[in-house]
Amino acid sequence: MIPFVFEEKLTSENHNDIMMLFDKPVFQSLAHPVKLDVTICVICLNGQMKGSSNMRHFETEQSCLLILLAEHTITIDSVSDDFSGLFIIMTRKFADTLDIEERLPVFLALHKNPCIPLNENELISLKGYFNMVHRVLYEIHNPFAEKIVRHLTKAFFYALSYNIHQISQYNNEGKKSRQEEMVGKFLNDVRDNFKVERGIEFYAAKLYVTPKYLSKVVKEHNGLSAKKWIEDYVVWEAKALLKSTDRTIQQISEELNFPSQSFFGKFFKRSAGLSPFEYRKS
Repeated sequence: MIPFVFEEKLTSENHNDIMMLFDKPVFQSLAHPVKLDVTICVICLNGQMKGSSNMRHFETEQSCLLILLAEHTITIDSVSDDFSGLFIIMTRKFADTLDIEERLPVFLALHKNPCIPLNENELISLKGYFNMVHRVLYEIHNPFAEKIVRHLTKAFFYALSYNIHQISQYNNEGKKSRQEEMVGKFLNDVRDNFKVERGIEFYAAKLYVTPKYLSKVVKEHNGLSAKKWIEDYVVWEAKALLKSTDRTIQQISEELNFPSQSFFGKFFKRSAGLSPFEYRKS
């Protein structure tokens, strides 16, 4: 699902299974979470967009790059009237062919914040990338279009990762307190295991601390207890599946590993204030 409507596409229909480029979006505010089935890169030129990706708040600013990954669950809360940007939408099929290491600094940074500030040279380079891809994809009968765009895109991600690595070394971002490291690992563990593990004991054991201590540290840094963060993450995912897929409530219950649809319904209503059926219809 794509959370934007566009006035005009800048690429040929022949290449829709690779990538789509847009520069004139019509925004839709998303009060409910939506699960993406594409990767969206936005070169932000002016104005501001606010939202969340996998329960982490983001705010764009002038001269930044927003990357919303496929399978991430997002909301778009607000967009300023003067917002402008260049939108690159990569299909799942295309993204899977890139074969880019997930431990590149750019992807590690995206788990903390999907919005990456750009200096003047980086912004010029990204505009150049956008224009090059535009020229290639606008050619209807170019038999090498996919290969050209794939190599340009890989170069784009690797160059961006190098810049992020340099910035992080300059800012000594590697020197975090033990508690900050613990919270970061906890959030990543929840993202990877929430469908199966919802007890705080599991996450505390992975971090070699007591559940009480973990909950205290998470609340000090995030404002929510560890238990509440886990529950909210599950509900966030359930909301996205209810609104952006046609799966039945029973199927969603099974995907999230609830013992029964009834149990899932009670869990969801306790947090959301509505039953799954009522939420889907709202």
